[in-house]
Amino acid sequence: MRILRQFAVLALLAFGIAAPVAAQDYPSKIIHIIVPYAPGSVGDTTARLVAAAIEPRLGQRVLVETRPGAGGNIGAAAVASAAPDGHTLLLGATNNFAINQFLYSSMTFDPMTAFAPIMLVADVPSVIFVSGAVPASTFRDFVEYARANPGKLNFASPSAGTTPHLAGELLNQLAGIRMVHVPYRGAGPAMMALVAGEVQMYMVGLVSGQPHLASGKIKALAVAAPQRLPGLPDVPTTAEAGFPQFKASNWWGLAAPKGTPRPIIERLNREIAAALTEPGLKARFEEAGLVPVASSPEAFAAQIREDAALWQKTIQSAGLTLN
Repeated sequence: MRILRQFAVLALLAFGIAAPVAAQDYPSKIIHIIVPYAPGSVGDTTARLVAAAIEPRLGQRVLVETRPGAGGNIGAAAVASAAPDGHTLLLGATNNFAINQFLYSSMTFDPMTAFAPIMLVADVPSVIFVSGAVPASTFRDFVEYARANPGKLNFASPSAGTTPHLAGELLNQLAGIRMVHVPYRGAGPAMMALVAGEVQMYMVGLVSGQPHLASGKIKALAVAAPQRLPGLPDVPTTAEAGFPQFKASNWWGLAAPKGTPRPIIERLNREIAAALTEPGLKARFEEAGLVPVASSPEAFAAQIREDAALWQKTIQSAGLTLN
């Protein structure tokens, strides 16, 4: 019995020593960042910028893999079931962490508990773009126009359940208007529908609409964020336009499988935060319409909880479901 007790003590000591050593030796092999959307998406661009910046800091290759499908659930599920050793990470959007669990009835994991948040990497504030044919020069004018024409205005989204879709539903609820949602097959077709006048509004990141502003076929009325965007310095925020309660964006955050050792989470957070302060990377982010954030793991977790509560209420009020 004494020998067994001694063996148990030695085993516990060995485990206590091994855990920090394993974290200290991280990374010991290639790191895979899974983006649950198609190649060329904003998430893909963001992940590749981050991967290139942290490779030399970690001394290990960082590969980006795109695994689209089911609104991002396929790629997210792959990370949720991966080994919690910091070598498989998820670069996901608001949908993956705070929305899909309220839309899809067939999810195999709970995103609120399946991941260890690392960092809110970047934000993509929604710009309220409207057709040039709409007789409104301000966001307030547009809301009044929509109130006067219930059910006659359409708003676009890249697909049902995305943040542009839910932002439109949220605006309907907050402003007391009734616009009709029209889903398209991707951000590009949705923007071209706005340019062609098929829809009257589309809320999306700056980079999608900026090339079309000079033509006059679309207008940027407001930014649904606390601050104005450097790329649109003359366009007011929704708060400045008189609607402080309306904010919308599609942020991107990095997470690991639940159970990943805290020292690994802290190492990744520290290295990415340092990379995001570099002028070159910040400039690349801004060119892609991204606002670098570099939050703490705790702040990212709080953001997930806050947005989950907002979008759950919005989804339930609109009666939305997806299979």
